[in-house]
Amino acid sequence: MTKPATDPASKVLCERVTELRQRNNFTLEQLAAASGVSRSMLSQIERGQANPTLAVTFRIAQAFGLSIGELVDAPGAGGHIELVHGDDPAHLFRADSECQIRTLSPLHMEKDVEFYEVVIEPGASLESSAHFDGTRELFTVASGSAAITAGSTHCKLNAGDSAHYRADTPHCIANSGAATLRGYLVVTYR
Repeated sequence: MTKPATDPASKVLCERVTELRQRNNFTLEQLAAASGVSRSMLSQIERGQANPTLAVTFRIAQAFGLSIGELVDAPGAGGHIELVHGDDPAHLFRADSECQIRTLSPLHMEKDVEFYEVVIEPGASLESSAHFDGTRELFTVASGSAAITAGSTHCKLNAGDSAHYRADTPHCIANSGAATLRGYLVVTYR
């Protein structure tokens, strides 16, 4: 059996992976599925018996929605601010004459939560198929008015109103007014 890691970097990684896995209520199997790293390798890392490659460390960090630096940094150590620039085309999910959807959250977070700015022109709508089981959406109208349909339920929203609804059924956000609809959409996954 290999001796537990004694170098400081391995010790930090071993403790941090264990702490994050437990905090996120992941089993080793769940973390293996999320990261693409084998259960046995993760177990060895947590016991300080493996020195993972940069690629393996990167995949583990991604599974927790972190950068490698955040994975090996002690929480609260250096403070890291991720920017999403308004003119970054990588964050423009859709842009046509009827609708514009811009991702406001960092792209690596999209397996847990998504945050969008949605702009829908009069008479247009954003129709979506059912997402994964347990998915929910929260839509808040900043300006204009909206009609929300989720499954067989419907509601109308005006500026300042919010609707929280199931998104694991077909759903639609429609501009129900004469002015451009601008709102914010949060999608959460279980």
